[in-house]
Amino acid sequence: VQLVESGGGLVQPGRSLRLSCAASGFAFSSYDMNWYRQAPGKERELVATMSSFGGRINYADSVKGRFTISRDNIKKETYLQMNSLRPEDTAVYYCNARRVRADYWGRGTQITVSS
Repeated sequence: VQLVESGGGLVQPGRSLRLSCAASGFAFSSYDMNWYRQAPGKERELVATMSSFGGRINYADSVKGRFTISRDNIKKETYLQMNSLRPEDTAVYYCNARRVRADYWGRGTQITVSS
């Protein structure tokens, strides 16, 4: 099982980034896909979640209207489009795949929002 995030980096406030998460080794389409983040000194928080076939999507209040989660069950990838980035979005972002009795995590990718 592998989840590999990509697309992180340093970005100025107000700009956009798109994170990708490539999955392998499990039945991707049957898993809910989630993006979490963890800022220094803070607990890991759920940013966005999308159910296995996309029928249910939820966002943290702090990112509503700015971030968009999506998935491609053929490519076995999930994405997080992040617009209007703010310094408080700085964190390590993690991809997560979850269903009953299974919970997989990527290693994370750093996003730093700074001028």
